[in-house]
Amino acid sequence: MGSGSGELGRLSLIKKTKNSRRRRLLLRRMKCTFQDNDDRSFFNKRDSDKRDGGDDHHEEEEEAEEILTEPSMSSSSSSSSSENGVILSGLERKRATCVSHGSVSVIGRRREMEDAVRAESGFMVDRDGEKFDFFGVYDGHGGSRVAEACKERLHRVLVDLIAEDHEKGGGGNIVWERVMEECFERMDEEVNRGTVGEEMVGSTAVVAVVGKEELVVANCGDSRAVLYRDGVVVPLSIDHKPDRPDELIRVEAAGGRIINWNGHRILGVLASSRSIGDQYLKPFVIAKPEVTVSERTDNDEFLILASDGLWDVMSNEVACQVVRRSFNGRIKWASQHVVNGNRATRAANVLSELAIARGSSDNISVIVVDLSKPG
Repeated sequence: MGSGSGELGRLSLIKKTKNSRRRRLLLRRMKCTFQDNDDRSFFNKRDSDKRDGGDDHHEEEEEAEEILTEPSMSSSSSSSSSENGVILSGLERKRATCVSHGSVSVIGRRREMEDAVRAESGFMVDRDGEKFDFFGVYDGHGGSRVAEACKERLHRVLVDLIAEDHEKGGGGNIVWERVMEECFERMDEEVNRGTVGEEMVGSTAVVAVVGKEELVVANCGDSRAVLYRDGVVVPLSIDHKPDRPDELIRVEAAGGRIINWNGHRILGVLASSRSIGDQYLKPFVIAKPEVTVSERTDNDEFLILASDGLWDVMSNEVACQVVRRSFNGRIKWASQHVVNGNRATRAANVLSELAIARGSSDNISVIVVDLSKPG
């Protein structure tokens, strides 16, 4: 495979190709999905050279430099255009609660793409005028239907529930744990109204709501959220694995069994003990999320949300170090065909490439949220 210059050459070829059908075919050969959003106007803009790491002579992480030279990425497109296989889209810029964010979702070594991601800046404004951003990673199994449904609906269901609370006189404070549990329960009911052939389809979900003063994470399944604060890795979720002691007790108390069949699985089938959907495995597999509410601080640097395609081959600590070094310009970004991404997009892409290079066999979806504020 060629290097980054080869990818840029192919983009030039695509731009010069007048035949629309041939242009679509060329794009599909480079199938990738990237999203970025840059809201630096909400804060005072930092020195762009420091933010983007413009000096090519920075010291690079040895491992990343070695394995990111020739990435073998195959990824799945989504959302705005059904014709193009490469989507370089920035979400609408709004005054929001984070500096920027970026996401990447790739098919990896799987035959089908079952992951989905969602990022919505300013998806909700409360009574006091405070804006909130929403981010979600959905890792489907048995098909992509439930993950896609969560992508389109879960954040809307959340807004509806909060609005209902206000109408009932619930006051100004949002009880996030209760609201998130009701949101996931309602989403689970929606997807389980499907046909019999879809009873074996489900999705994990890890979502984050970022406000000016608080950071809310709800997790259901084995995707994960990790915060990097003042140089310290802070896990904001714990994987729902069938062999997790408390999950094992819960499943067996409900009459289920954990069978070690190529890893610990519910009834020897599902490797996650909680998910949305999977009607045929209830009541052993539940859709109740675990919720953490953290107070924002000036030392918050970034948040990573990702599916287990990343976490199966990378620890929280390694992932955070990769993002930090990418932010500082100390890791070369191998996939140079996405030339307009912000630093959060570049970091998300580096993580996905590193996961593939480390042998991840799953779809890989990553959202990086830049939470840093100007000093």
